[in-house]
Amino acid sequence: MITFKRKVALKIAMVSLALASFASPLAWYVSRQDAEKGIVSFAREESRRLLMHQGDSHGKGMDAEKAARTLAGGLFEIAEIYDSSGVKLADAMTAEGQLIEQEIYHHAPPRYQASMYESLNLSSGRRVLRVFTPLREVNGNLTGYFEGVRLVPAWQRKQILVDSLTVALMVGLASLLCGGVLYPVVIRLSSENQRKAQEVLESHIAMMEALGRAIAKRDSNTGAHNYRVAWISGTLAESLGIKGDGMQALIAGSFLHDAGKIGIPDAILLKPGKLTDDEMDLMRTHVAMGEEIITGGGWLDGAREVVACHHEKWDGSGYPRGLIGEAIPLVARIFAIVDVFDALCSKRPYKDPLPLNEVMDVLQRGSGIHFDPKLLKVFSSIASKVYETTIHASGAEVRALMKEMVRRHFGN
Repeated sequence: MITFKRKVALKIAMVSLALASFASPLAWYVSRQDAEKGIVSFAREESRRLLMHQGDSHGKGMDAEKAARTLAGGLFEIAEIYDSSGVKLADAMTAEGQLIEQEIYHHAPPRYQASMYESLNLSSGRRVLRVFTPLREVNGNLTGYFEGVRLVPAWQRKQILVDSLTVALMVGLASLLCGGVLYPVVIRLSSENQRKAQEVLESHIAMMEALGRAIAKRDSNTGAHNYRVAWISGTLAESLGIKGDGMQALIAGSFLHDAGKIGIPDAILLKPGKLTDDEMDLMRTHVAMGEEIITGGGWLDGAREVVACHHEKWDGSGYPRGLIGEAIPLVARIFAIVDVFDALCSKRPYKDPLPLNEVMDVLQRGSGIHFDPKLLKVFSSIASKVYETTIHASGAEVRALMKEMVRRHFGN
């Protein structure tokens, strides 16, 4: 759980930092733009009032030269006034404006219909705002244009910077605080989800074991066989690097491979001698019955490949489908080796257990006929260890081995 909490904390921290890294510059930019728009709006409104004051209520008849000089000496460093045709009527600029004029570009006669502005950085590091405003009568008719260039003073630039950085810092801090607030909530919800998932998993495993024990009671006095083959199959699969859904399907399928034997009569299932052809045909129906039992069982559906194909053979002589080679599902090919291995190593009503060397001789003779040669080669490398672990293990010990494997591959 500690590792999980660290992972959650790291992920939340990364998301929070990423959000802060994105949101803070954006907030800084928006705040700066808003500050500039405020300056421009104020300058635009004041210039409009002055221009209207210089003329009549619509700005007609104004003294353009006087208005330009007044604006250039107050709100703007450069002031230009045009008539409705875009002809310049007057312009004026301060000494500072003359220096600025050398750096800003000139444009064609004005033809814009709406107010706008642009922000420019000078070579000296200072910033100017260039304002473009159409002059209109109350009824909306265009009477002229005003254009002004305002130098943003140092104190105002500093104030904009401070305000923008403050907003950016607050947004970044809010992002980090949100991550901090979310962390315990995510941990709590995840823990609750984990607990419920674990309960569901344990109930599924308990159901699987109950069904496996019911199957084993028909075939032997203990359910050790199902536990052994499930553990041995999982061990072989681990050697092959199988994980996730494939491993879970193999373990469940191995444990429930003989589910269909519930429907086989005791006279056939427990017969000590060799079965007749008719009896063998009936015995073989346990595969189809087993597949029918687990199909539609939700999470047990993954076990279907083992249940349905564990009697198929590499050369196609198996049943019920007569599949050949790699057409047989991998999990079924793994289990086929394990099932025969455990059967040869175990006491049955019709046979005594064989020593390991004889068991491996039988398996090798089936290589390329009954078994996948590559899988058998891998199994041969671990057979001795598997044999030593299971041959003298009690039912409780084998169950413990299988439970540990289930914990590794089914656990959250």
